[in-house]
Order: sequence, then structure tokens, then C-alpha cells
Amino acid sequence: MTRLFNWRIVFKTMGVLTTLEALFMLVPTFTAWWYDEPDFGAWIVSSAVTWLSSWWMVAAGRKAEKRVGEREGYVIVATIWIVYSLFGMLPFWLSGTLPALTDAWYETMAGFTTTGSTVFTDVAAQPHSILLWRSLMQWIGGMGIIVLSVAILPMFGLGGMQLYSAEVTGVSYEKLSPRIADTAKHMWITYIGLTAAEGILLWLCGMGKFDAVCHALSTISTGGFATHNDSVMSFGPAIQWIILVFMLLSGINFTQLIYAFRGKPQRMFRDEETRWYVCACLIAGIVLAIGLLITTGKLDSFRLGLFTSIATITSTGFVATDYMLWPPVLWVIVFFLMFTGGASGSTAGGMKWVRLAIFAKAANAEIQRRIHPNAVIPVRFNGHTLREQTTSNIMAFMFFYLAIIVLATLWFCGCGIGFDESLGIAVSMIGNVGVSIGQWGSSGCYAALPVAAKWVATFVMLIGRLEIFTVLLLFSRALWKK
Repeated sequence: MTRLFNWRIVFKTMGVLTTLEALFMLVPTFTAWWYDEPDFGAWIVSSAVTWLSSWWMVAAGRKAEKRVGEREGYVIVATIWIVYSLFGMLPFWLSGTLPALTDAWYETMAGFTTTGSTVFTDVAAQPHSILLWRSLMQWIGGMGIIVLSVAILPMFGLGGMQLYSAEVTGVSYEKLSPRIADTAKHMWITYIGLTAAEGILLWLCGMGKFDAVCHALSTISTGGFATHNDSVMSFGPAIQWIILVFMLLSGINFTQLIYAFRGKPQRMFRDEETRWYVCACLIAGIVLAIGLLITTGKLDSFRLGLFTSIATITSTGFVATDYMLWPPVLWVIVFFLMFTGGASGSTAGGMKWVRLAIFAKAANAEIQRRIHPNAVIPVRFNGHTLREQTTSNIMAFMFFYLAIIVLATLWFCGCGIGFDESLGIAVSMIGNVGVSIGQWGSSGCYAALPVAAKWVATFVMLIGRLEIFTVLLLFSRALWKK
């Protein structure tokens, strides 16, 4: 029996989720009041509009069937980021910090998708409330709006399994307990704990309290928004080492982290994807460090190389040094690292190492089959033989990933941007990295980007954050049929 699309449950769920955004807005609202900043009125209006709109959506979804089906789940996951960004941009626009709607939209989408690119030419001059909201947006979007909501929706009689499976990034997801809400709670407790730990350590090492909070929010979410124009270049080695370690942790599958914190670290070390990810960070960091040491002779080459490697692979985008001043071979390596990403089930962007590892194993298996045509050579990962459907899914994902990069590059070139910069922007946006190569390079500032390019860039950010298929499904006729 076919079932009509349940629009009421979509509105009700969106209303509940938007209520959470209104509550989060109270934090920068209080910050604006505390620092006596002129944008306090803009925050009051933004919070009120968001709150009233959320309850209007809840009212529109009254008497809704409580079941959230797969179709409704995909629609909610894909559109909630747009809804959050529409309300999240209000403080930028109403306060006059970003009077152009395009810029306000770009900054907000770059926040919630944890891309971390910015249109602010002078970040340090912005009010405390705006700086905190930028980091808070990334923190909300890092673990995922939906994973947050899964712990809340059961209170309203709404199921969250379809939302969780549609939003969690990677090839597969794993539940820590039979109830999906408990899984989400465990993940958020770990997420909050890591954020608090980093913030305290940054403060103890000399970073101001406000900066420590903002950078902790941006690090654990692998977002990369900073409070200074030079990212983290002006901070000392101790602070950079702390950020480096927490970036590395944030790129690991949070399920594996939770098991490690529960006293089962061997489970994390046995995980193939974790080993691929950590080895890639270390090897790339050592290669960059050796290259820097040879060309510059500086003793801090190891820290800078490792920091740049981890910041790029995890798609955090923090910058400890301007890598565009390095020899071309080194920043080209940084460019290719933008394709990779962290582990599935982490806050990082990119292709994810589980896909890259399985792709490499599948390629090797195909070579072996050419040599031994009659041999049965399965593709195995973490001790399990993979189904052909899993491998096909990965191949399809990588095809669409590269195809979107090609199309976005063509669009940016059509906007008058050079090929190198266009390719760098496309790879950066879909991988949610933020920094790029060429004119924008390590600054991560895209204020000079043409308006048409900014709108397409935000769409590519969204596609990358939602792992492509969730967004592409919205354009499928099959999704909307009875």
C-alpha cells in the first residue's frame, strides 16, 4: 500500500528543530548584552523571529502522524540546514555586520556546514556576539543538527531513526545502544566533553577566555572559524599543539572515541579506517615537515607540517602558517589532502577514509583478478567481506563527488575566476575545508568572490556536508511519488 508524503510531520519536526536554534541564539544575545554591544537589538529581533517561526511550523504540523518515514527523513535532513541558515543569517544582516544578503547567507552556510570560509575581511573587528555565533554555528553543525535533535525528538513523540541514518556521514553508522536516542546522547556527551577539555587547556596555556571558547567550538566541529585575521598564526606553539591534538581526535569516528573513553582503546586501534586516517595524517605531516626543513631550515617545521596536514585532512582549515609561501610541490600536496577528509562518523568533511580505503582495496582486488581470472578475490574491510552493493555505492559516491567538482569548477571559471583558483574553491567547498589555493589560498576569505559564485559555493558546501546523495534525492521524481 502506497503512502502519501507526510508534510505535517515535516513541518512539526522542522519547528521543533528551529526551536533549538532559537534557544542557541540566546547565548550570543546574552554576550551582546554582557559586552554592551550595539547589535543587542538585532539579536533580540533575530531570536524572536526564529522562536515565533518555529512555533508557527509546529502549529502547521499539529495532528501529524508521528511516524517519520524514509522520504520525510531525507527531506527534513536536507532542508533543515537551509532553514537554520535562513534564520542564522538574520543577526549578520540586521546588525549591519554583513548588510548584503548574499554575504550574510554565505557566512551562515559556511558556519553550519563547518566549511569555515568567510567573507569578513577584518574578523578581529567584529563584535563578540558575532564571533561567538560564528563558532557556535559550526559547533551545532559539526555533530549535526539531526544527531542533536534525535535526543530531543522523542520528548515530542517523534521518532528519530530515519533522521539519524540520513544525516550521519560515511558508508555506515553504528549504534552504541539499542535506542537511537541513547546513541545520540552518548555522542553529544563526548562532543561536549572534548569541547570543554580543549577550552580549559587553551585558557590554561594563555589564550583569553573568550578566544578559548570560540576556538574550542570551532576545533571540535572541525569548522575553523577563528577570532583573529591570521587564524591561529599569532598564538604560541603550546596552543597550536593543543588545537592540533583535538583536531586529530575530532577526525576519528565518535563511536570509536566513546569506546576508547570507556576503557576499550584496543577497539579503536583495531579499526582499519582509524589506522588509515591516523597514518595519513602522520605521513603527510612528516613529508611536509621534511620539505619545509630542507627549504627553510626552521626547527618548527615538524609542528607546522603536522598542523597543516591534520587541519587539511580533517577539513578544519585552521592555518598556523601561510602554506602558499611554501615551494609549489608542498602546497600541491596540501591541495590533494583536501580530497581526503576524516573518518566516517566524525565531524570532518571530505570523501572519508573508509571510502578511500575500500576504493584502494577494490582496485587492488581488480588487479589480482586480472592476474588470476578464475580466483575469487573478495574485498574485505575490518575483517568482513563487503557486499558488492557497498563497493558500488562508494564508486557512485566518488563519481558524483568528482563530477560536482568539475561542474563547480566550470561555473567558477565562467564567473571570471582563474582555473587554479576555481578548482581549489570547488574542492574546498565540497570537502568543507574552507581554505584553498591561489588568490584566496590560506586566508580562507572569499569576500572578493563574485555574487553568482558565492551562491553556487554555498550549494556545494551543503552537498558536501550531507554526503551528496541526501541532496540529490530531492531532485529525484521517485522520492515524491506516492
